[in-house]
Amino acid sequence: MDQVLLPRSLKRFGFQSGHFLVLGAFVVFTALPFAWMLITAFKQNTDLYNPMNNPFWFNEPPTLDQWRYVFTKTMYARWLLNTAFVGVMVVGITLLLAIPAGYSLARFLGRWGEQLGIGIFLVYLIPPTLLFIPMARVVTALGLQNTLWSLVVTYPTITIPFSTWLLMGFFKSIPRDLEEAALVDGYSRLGAFLKIVLPLAVPGIITVVIFSFTLSAQEFVYALTFVTATAQKTVSIGVPSDMVRGDIFDWGPLMGSAFLASVPVAILYYFVLDRFVSGFTAAGAIR
Repeated sequence: MDQVLLPRSLKRFGFQSGHFLVLGAFVVFTALPFAWMLITAFKQNTDLYNPMNNPFWFNEPPTLDQWRYVFTKTMYARWLLNTAFVGVMVVGITLLLAIPAGYSLARFLGRWGEQLGIGIFLVYLIPPTLLFIPMARVVTALGLQNTLWSLVVTYPTITIPFSTWLLMGFFKSIPRDLEEAALVDGYSRLGAFLKIVLPLAVPGIITVVIFSFTLSAQEFVYALTFVTATAQKTVSIGVPSDMVRGDIFDWGPLMGSAFLASVPVAILYYFVLDRFVSGFTAAGAIR
């Protein structure tokens, strides 16, 4: 009996050890860039630019000089506020348009709705590098040059097509019987949508929120094209354009600002990861 159980236990131990080894290697691989950014942000310049020193640890006492430079010599705090403003506005516009569009395509248009949904998704696949010139004409016609509103107007052209396609698949996964039961109970179509369908669609809505906000925070082409004033820039364009002087890279401030900008997004993903994954899987399972 022991001779039979021993190999099984060894197999189980080997499988678990291999599993944790692969998982540990993946964690180190993904966490190392963030750890390196954080360490670099607290290094002295004499430590940072000495090629003989270990780049992954402190060879001299840590310092806050790099952070003082970020918040006193640049407009980094203003860039963070600009990024948050643009992200919130884009998320609001995206939800306002994508939710009713996705629901209408999923419920009212039948097979035509599916074809239209695919067409809308194909719009998302058009790269921004092909659209920024006509978008620049639109921004100029609206008189929004060099303002944050130029980004608020253009970013939804990227977020709405994908969000509509995603929510359409998610609404399809919600049984029609629930809405029909609500209609029988006396709810209007709008009431059934708000009371029954919308709460069940929360994972999909959270997916849209995360996608829209992160895209707004990291988009580069439109931000570089439409905004030139330092006070109007977002983090994605302010850091590389105003914290790099010619061929001089201040790696301490650059690493610190990049790390600080990534922390809110990482925290957001941590708290809503389960709903984010369920939103994508539910939308993809119906197709």
